[in-house]
Amino acid sequence: MKQTILIRNVQVVQGDVMPRCDMLIQDGVIAKFGRDLPDAAGLTIDGSRLTALPGLFDMHVHLRDPGQTHKEDIFTGAAAALAGGVTGVACMPNTTPAIDSVDTVRYICEKASHTGVEVHPVGCITKGLKGEEMCDYAALKEAGICAISDDGRPVECAETMRKALIQAAELGIPVISHCEDLSIIDGGIVNRGKVSETLGVKGMDRASEDYITAREIILAASANVPIHIAHVSTYGSVEIIRHAKAQGVKVTCETCPHYFLMTEDAVLSGDADYRMNPPLRTEKDRKAVLEGVLDGTIDCIVTDHAPHAPEEKADFYHAPNGVIGMETSLAASLKLVHAGMLTLPQLVEKMAENPRRILGLPQHKLAVGEPADITLVDLDYHWIVDPEKMHSKAKNVIWKGKTLVGKPVYTITDGVIRYQDTEYMANRK
Repeated sequence: MKQTILIRNVQVVQGDVMPRCDMLIQDGVIAKFGRDLPDAAGLTIDGSRLTALPGLFDMHVHLRDPGQTHKEDIFTGAAAALAGGVTGVACMPNTTPAIDSVDTVRYICEKASHTGVEVHPVGCITKGLKGEEMCDYAALKEAGICAISDDGRPVECAETMRKALIQAAELGIPVISHCEDLSIIDGGIVNRGKVSETLGVKGMDRASEDYITAREIILAASANVPIHIAHVSTYGSVEIIRHAKAQGVKVTCETCPHYFLMTEDAVLSGDADYRMNPPLRTEKDRKAVLEGVLDGTIDCIVTDHAPHAPEEKADFYHAPNGVIGMETSLAASLKLVHAGMLTLPQLVEKMAENPRRILGLPQHKLAVGEPADITLVDLDYHWIVDPEKMHSKAKNVIWKGKTLVGKPVYTITDGVIRYQDTEYMANRK
């Protein structure tokens, strides 16, 4: 049910950081901004410690639904999103069955329709993610996909990928590439280098990511079509993408907070929660990815939210790769704002505006007449990440036990409060 909500004395970020004011929400839209607006019948929120951001959009998540719902499902994934201030997601196709049919796309869209989160399925490039037969992209687009990808594995045949890029461009469908050469990876489970040697395990050589990143850019450039590179983690990939952009190639890319804030040293703990794909890399990689975020080479900050059941993560050597991140991504990324490296508007650009632009989705703005799609954040709130308090079914969060600064405390979509942090409310009193 749509509510009348008056948010008093809130700081608003829309293109710039605006002076504090009151914001009135009625009938699902932002009705008015002003000072000392009269009380309206409905709910009043004290925004004196809060900042209003447009709802965040995470363009790289795994909801595991259908078929792997012991890890996550659309409902728990949506709850995790809302708790992180994320109001829209693009969900990757490596489900069971994979998102390669109209029926599966419709199943996801229907199940998500009442969650309060925009859930946009990403269709497969190839049927069953097998790298062989291309899917019917036109039919998948009509059913509701926002992009195509074989995320979770690469398209191994360059010619198949080239044809997919061309067909997708003709239909206006973005292509997202998981840049990994499986023959180079050859069973590696962490970054290849000092940590893999210390642990005595096979490593993932950076050449795997750099090679496919370069291949995709060459293919896209030859056909003069767009390509989006997923979860960039190496200094080589950052430099390849930076050079390609300077040459006018239609390439965009993303990374995750852990790639610009953490290194492979975390894996020395022997905790499989710090294993993901691509893996945590070296300090040189971390610095390069951070520089890419700061100079605009990297367009988007996403999570690659990859839930796994606790028992699956119990064995370091045999655990599946992946970490969850939607509930911590904003707080982790705010480290860059607190350090003066990014402004709030720049962070909003990378976590809300650019993902929507790349996927061809409407922008959500904090302006009169616009849908009330809002994340209210206390930028100065200190909180300790507790896996047991996550809304996801999974607990494999790499920030566990750490103190983060800044937290979404209300998330509103279509003028309805979908999430409020009750612990924050209790502590604030």
